[in-house]
Amino acid sequence: MRDLITVQGMVLSVMPMGEYDKRLVLLTRERGKITAFARGARRPKSPLLAAANPFVFGSFSLYEGKNSYNLAHASLLHQFTELAPLQPGVWYGFYFLEVADYFGREYTDEREMLNLIYLALKALLRPGADNALVRAVFELRTLVIQGEYPDVFCCQNCGAKENLAAFSRAAHGTLCTSCRRTAGDAQSLGGAALYALQYIVASPPGRLFQFTLAPKARDELCRIVHTYFRAAVDRPFKSLEILQKSL
Repeated sequence: MRDLITVQGMVLSVMPMGEYDKRLVLLTRERGKITAFARGARRPKSPLLAAANPFVFGSFSLYEGKNSYNLAHASLLHQFTELAPLQPGVWYGFYFLEVADYFGREYTDEREMLNLIYLALKALLRPGADNALVRAVFELRTLVIQGEYPDVFCCQNCGAKENLAAFSRAAHGTLCTSCRRTAGDAQSLGGAALYALQYIVASPPGRLFQFTLAPKARDELCRIVHTYFRAAVDRPFKSLEILQKSL
């Protein structure tokens, strides 16, 4: 008999297969992004019914096949069912899952990404959550985890750490007052937005979603992060398109 392995992770996406089965994409701590089949999960009384859904976080016991896994049973830690009625919060959640799917790879260490998704989803559930700010934090921190983030602690032209007043995607970071004219795409960067960029890059995970910004600074941060993030990926995200239509 094949050995049973147990991994901890989150269901990123689900697709119906045949009459009663589901195909799951899981992001796991131990094996990175994997595909697992939940046999009979679409039956009303299936023991896998609750586990075979997006946003489910827990421990999954699997039989390993040649190209995929088969789900034997699961122990659920959090289902994030509270997101379902939240509009547009639930679409922010689906976007986070789709981004994780995009960057995820098999046999990679995904502990940081899993933790980020979990914290971002929890942040969406807070009363009065600033979803736009949560998205900006998630996007920038994702780039940090992937090693593709901009340098926001010094001028990319002269190396100065003072008087940082602009951000350039082409220069991959901040520019000082004297050097901002060296980049044709330089965007003005206020002090609050600069501090937020630095905070997101450098803070411990547990403190990432523990700050707020005034609307003007938040919009500035979002504009800069979204522009940089779009340049780092090579395809659009369906969930983001739906999200933008719902706003």
